[in-house]
Amino acid sequence: MDREDKRRYLIVGSVILEIVSPLLRKKLEDCYTSKGLGCLQDFINSLPVKHILFHLRHKNSKCCVDTANCVNQQSLPLNYSQWNRMYTAGSTKHNCHCKYTTKPISLNDLDLTLLSLILLNCCSLSSYEETLICDLREFKNNYLSHNTDGAISETEYNTLWTDLTSYVLQLDPSKQNDLVIIQNRPLDESRCQYYVTCLVDVHVILEKIDTKIDATSAEIRTTIDNGNTEVMGTIGTKTAELLAAMGINNVVLLAKIEEVLQNMICQRCKRSIDEQDKKGRALQPYNLGHAIFTLHHEINLISVVGADMLGGTDIVMMDDGRLVMCLPNQRRLLICNTDESQEDSIDVQGEPLCITAVNNSTVAFTLEESRCIVMYDINNKLRLKSISVPGMWYRSSITTIHNKLVVDGVNRLQIIDHQIGEVVQTIQTTCDPWMLHGSGDKIFYSHSYNNNKLYWYSYTDDRHHNLTLPSSPKRMATLQDSSLYVMCIDGSLQHVSSDCKQYATVKKKGLKERKNCPLSQMSYNSNQRKLTTLSYHETIIKVFHEIIKL
Repeated sequence: MDREDKRRYLIVGSVILEIVSPLLRKKLEDCYTSKGLGCLQDFINSLPVKHILFHLRHKNSKCCVDTANCVNQQSLPLNYSQWNRMYTAGSTKHNCHCKYTTKPISLNDLDLTLLSLILLNCCSLSSYEETLICDLREFKNNYLSHNTDGAISETEYNTLWTDLTSYVLQLDPSKQNDLVIIQNRPLDESRCQYYVTCLVDVHVILEKIDTKIDATSAEIRTTIDNGNTEVMGTIGTKTAELLAAMGINNVVLLAKIEEVLQNMICQRCKRSIDEQDKKGRALQPYNLGHAIFTLHHEINLISVVGADMLGGTDIVMMDDGRLVMCLPNQRRLLICNTDESQEDSIDVQGEPLCITAVNNSTVAFTLEESRCIVMYDINNKLRLKSISVPGMWYRSSITTIHNKLVVDGVNRLQIIDHQIGEVVQTIQTTCDPWMLHGSGDKIFYSHSYNNNKLYWYSYTDDRHHNLTLPSSPKRMATLQDSSLYVMCIDGSLQHVSSDCKQYATVKKKGLKERKNCPLSQMSYNSNQRKLTTLSYHETIIKVFHEIIKL
């Protein structure tokens, strides 16, 4: 291998990374923007696309929605690393595409292999375009994906260059001059090594030694079980042994593989240890009605909201601890951290009524006197979409379940896929539901001020159930052990067991109603392990921290 071999590799890699990949990214961008979607994340989280990609990774699976289009692939072209780069699993137990939500991802995160896979399976292409993209993907696999030396011989270069330039000019004839410039490019050692790390399919290499990784993980777990504190040193030694067996000479590539490999081992060890830990000590349920939270501090929002009462607002706590509140009288969303820092607001059209978190940066809310759902990116203060839902109440409440939105209507719950903006399921009820709360496989709801029953629909048995409480249920929050806090119309707080068969009144000071000042709002986040409450006629939000360790 000489300098010219490396230079030829650099030329070919440059064409793929600097010309072909940007052209395919533009084609994918045109595809999803033509569907009215603003970003890649929305596109791959849309129901049809996620359904297609799910079956490119999972065999023998039937989905709860769109069963007619479930396909059992003979092979799985979408590998683990590609799937995990795009999606994260939720709490749903059944293996279905509705279990997954999209991770933050942009076009620049997609290499040519994943770009071509999405284009070929999820976009409308002509047969000519399909053939061209398949040819480019095969070209990368043949000459770059497994080329760990970062070199191409003169003989091989002379046979491949004609094909590569032909593919590029068919994609975009204006790239002729760019090809000439790249072909005359001198060798840049550092850029060449970097391009190797970008073009080699590291995870294909790692999957070939998957069994060895399991064995290595087992050895590392043993050091942990024995109380050895030099765990990272052990991981480093074991990964070095694996890398030495692979015979790769590229220094930068070795460093990249080592980083990925150590992360794979660490994550696999962590999962194994967590599973062992859970088996070793069962999750202890809370004692109903006993002290679970302690008052940490109070947030006085009088300077932010003025004399307006907060009692009519709705609050949701995001995973990062931010509180997002509806201020219908001021036509805005108020955002603040539970530590009182970084207060901000978003002006909206209409009067925001009820709110729920969609993901770490997105909320959905209903509007006073409107049959629609509005979604906002609270990081960028960007209105994402408005979804009209015929049949929902003019003062509808809202929640989420299985990465879908739920609103109430006349004797029904309506499940909306916010990616496509359509009702995908209607669940009939025996009463008019309100004050919704999604938790696990259950949708909780109440009926009216004069009905003391807590209702819920269970996906597990496809039935409705109820539990009679001392007062009409108004707000619900699910705790770490799957038990439920239920705020009632009389201002009391009831603690309902995870099986929803028992309850007890919460008597902890600060969490029960005060005279003439009943609790009106409540929000809990399991990631933060914090609970917030708000009383009528007050502008003070109380922030409670969990005091019981599971």
